[in-house]
Amino acid sequence: MQKKTILHNSVLLIEDDPVEVELAQSAAATYGALDLTVMADGDAALAWIASRIAAQLPLPCIIVMDLKLPKLIGLASLRTFRMDPATHNIPIVVFSAEYTQADVQMSYQVGANSFVGKPVDQQQFSDFLCEQLSYWLQPRNREVLQAAR
Repeated sequence: MQKKTILHNSVLLIEDDPVEVELAQSAAATYGALDLTVMADGDAALAWIASRIAAQLPLPCIIVMDLKLPKLIGLASLRTFRMDPATHNIPIVVFSAEYTQADVQMSYQVGANSFVGKPVDQQQFSDFLCEQLSYWLQPRNREVLQAAR
């Protein structure tokens, strides 16, 4: 019996700005078969990930997160994701409108794979999402297919 692999394009967006969330949802709808999960803060995202691990459900293929979050800030969430063996290999894109060079450097030091300034309209957001998914998911999907052979 041949082993079957399901490629799942799922994104966890950690964002508390309702306008940015709406942009992301609109952009995700234009992308096609994309499962977008939105969490408003780092605590909620970590709890969601923990519940998926406990239930043995698939984890997101990529995490896109803001730095300026309520409760558990972005860098603390990023650090926690990188320390957890279940999530340490998931690509994480820090996506922030307001940031300093120190924020960028610290994000990379803590484990971000990429740091991108937030686009301002839906077309830019859609382009950003498509670019990030193409970059981060296609190589992972190839790896999954090769591992299944």
